[in-house]
Amino acid sequence: MRVLAIESSCDETGIAIYDSEQGLLSHALYSQVEMHAIYGGVVPELASRDHIRKAIPLIKEVMTKANTTSSELDGIAYTSGPGLAGALLVGACLARSLAWSWGLPTLAVHHMEGHLLAPLLEDNAPEFPFVALLVSGGHTQLVDVKGIGQYELLGESIDDAAGEAFDKTAKMMDLPYPGGPHIAKLAQHGTPGRFKFPRPMTDRPGLDLSFSGLKTFARNTIAKCREETGLTEQDKADIALAFEQAAVDTLSIKCKRALEQAGRKRLVIAGGVSANKYLREKLHSLMDKLHGDVFYPRPEFCTDNGAMIAYAGCQRMKAGQKDNDEIVIHPRWPMDQLESI
Repeated sequence: MRVLAIESSCDETGIAIYDSEQGLLSHALYSQVEMHAIYGGVVPELASRDHIRKAIPLIKEVMTKANTTSSELDGIAYTSGPGLAGALLVGACLARSLAWSWGLPTLAVHHMEGHLLAPLLEDNAPEFPFVALLVSGGHTQLVDVKGIGQYELLGESIDDAAGEAFDKTAKMMDLPYPGGPHIAKLAQHGTPGRFKFPRPMTDRPGLDLSFSGLKTFARNTIAKCREETGLTEQDKADIALAFEQAAVDTLSIKCKRALEQAGRKRLVIAGGVSANKYLREKLHSLMDKLHGDVFYPRPEFCTDNGAMIAYAGCQRMKAGQKDNDEIVIHPRWPMDQLESI
């Protein structure tokens, strides 16, 4: 089965073609980061308009790279949620229009399921079951995964997600958007031990997470530095290091609890924050101690991309799933509502 996929949930237009026998044939991505950076965050209307502008040229590019014509496709998958409503509508309407004109079925794909399954695109793919840590944009979730569509939510962020906290802390220090990579880069020059940030909700049982208090602690530390001596570049580096260590330690502690609760020896991390090198090192160390394994997608598949939607869509279409005649998007879409295959 050969599936064309469209990802347009937020500020990146991702297109890909996945073949169930040959694997990923081609993919392309256009990021709107530079456009949104001047506003310090994503502007939904601008995001929607840019998806309209870029999607069709990227589809042509991907089909040329894959040496594929519309007659060789078996279906079109697209991100139906969660995400920005306008951006999701662009992808959904385009997918359904192309499918109608080409005589193909379509399938709405869950954005977070795409992230969760992205490591299965790698040669060293994890086997089911495993625990997944999803850290993407406004989502931080721990999920016990028994198979595709067989998901049990173990814990999630009750306020700010990890990625949001990274971005907001970076903005407080006048770092560019998106803030996560800039925090990580600055942290490399930080002085260990100068600041000690809290590890929120690790002193109590449970697997839910909270990062708003950590963000507030960072804000107060930044304000104190500004008041005492002015916020120097070294101050920023030291705060970035303390913040990154606290966030990563918190995620690591919760992952250990989730693995023990679910009785698993395999951990998957996916989503934009999963590209953080310190997080990967910390979780590798954790799994070594637990005599288990950790898996994650290559960096280009950590952020939003079409390849993960193509893979997820192909697996579900192979199982016989397809859309009805109604175009529906899901700006909010709990993953436990998905059908298992």
